[in-house]
Amino acid sequence: MGKRWWRQRKKDYYYRLAKKEKYYSRAAYKLIQLNKKFKLIRRGNVVLDLGAAPGGWSQVAIKLVGSKGKVVAVDIKKMKPLKYENFSFIQGDFTDPKIQKKIKEITEGGVDVIISDASPSLSGIKDLDHIRSIELCKSVINIAKNVLKRGGNLVVKVFQGPEFKNLLDELKNEFKYVKASKPPSSEKSSAEIYVVAKYFVGP
Repeated sequence: MGKRWWRQRKKDYYYRLAKKEKYYSRAAYKLIQLNKKFKLIRRGNVVLDLGAAPGGWSQVAIKLVGSKGKVVAVDIKKMKPLKYENFSFIQGDFTDPKIQKKIKEITEGGVDVIISDASPSLSGIKDLDHIRSIELCKSVINIAKNVLKRGGNLVVKVFQGPEFKNLLDELKNEFKYVKASKPPSSEKSSAEIYVVAKYFVGP
C-alpha cells in the first residue's frame, strides 16, 4: 500500500478513533454500529468470530457478552491475545474441516451468535473477488448449520455482485429475518456490505 493510502488512512475519523479507544482496527465500529441497530449480541452470549484477525470485532464482542459470556475467535493469521478468561483463539483456516472440528469441540453446546468480517485474498478483479467472497460466506453458513443454536444470529461481510441475491435467498431458508446493511463506518467506495441474519430455524 502506497504513501498516499496511509496519509488518507491517518485522516480517517474511524482510524483515529480506533487508535484513541485502543481497538485493533477501525472495523470495530462496523460491529458496534450493526449491533446497535440489530441487537445481535447480548450479555451472556457465546460468540464465534470467524476471520477474526486483527481482532477488532472480538474486542467489541467480549465487551458485549460480559463476564458470563464467551468469545471464540478463529483466523489463519496470528492475533494479539485478548486477556480475558472467557476468550479463546484457534489459529487456522476456518474453511478447513479439521479446524471446523476444533470449533465444534470448543463450542460444545453451541453458539448464540456468529460474526464474520472475513475477506478473501483480493485479486483486484471485481467479479473474481465477489465469487471468492460468496464462497467464504457459504463456509460461514455451513459452520452456522453445525454450531449455531436455534434462534441464534449471524452477521457476515460479503462483496456485492451477481450472486448476492442467491446468497440472501439461501440465508432466508435458514433464518427468519435477513437484512443487508452498510454501517456508516464502512467506506462508501467499498463493495462490502453486511448481511444480518436473525433467529436461526435449525438445526
